[in-house]
Amino acid sequence: MAPESFAHDFRFLIASASNIFCEMGNADWTQARGDGKWTRLQVLGHLIDSAINNHQRIVRALAQDSVEFPGYDQNAMVDVQQYGAGPSQLFIGLWESLNFAIARVVSITPVSKLDVPISIGGGAPVTLAFLIKDYVRHMQHHLRQIFEAMDVSSIRWHPAVVD
Repeated sequence: MAPESFAHDFRFLIASASNIFCEMGNADWTQARGDGKWTRLQVLGHLIDSAINNHQRIVRALAQDSVEFPGYDQNAMVDVQQYGAGPSQLFIGLWESLNFAIARVVSITPVSKLDVPISIGGGAPVTLAFLIKDYVRHMQHHLRQIFEAMDVSSIRWHPAVVD
């Protein structure tokens, strides 16, 4: 993985998704998606939590030779923060800013740090390179949930990540 090239494509994904987000109305964000499924706004909140967690994972991996992190209880965190009832514009801006910050850090990541081992929730270690790609894969999975049944032909998915 070439960090700068990866980050460049990641920035396009963030910008194209954010443009679509800004065109969505409150009803789009809060409409139920089915029994037991999060609303689009709750999915966006989960992506905010993911960005916060992964930013710290990436930065700490750059500062250390190995890192361990606790797991993440996604349902509890989405519920506690009441993402389903929050202001969509605040969440869009926060998601966008966090991800542009991640793209910046990825772009300046030395290739020599891509093999730093990272353990999450007591699981087997993965490399920083794997974590970065998996983060974008995870994001694209949830963006597809948000954009379900919408025309999103303008979105520019990350070409290096298959999900």
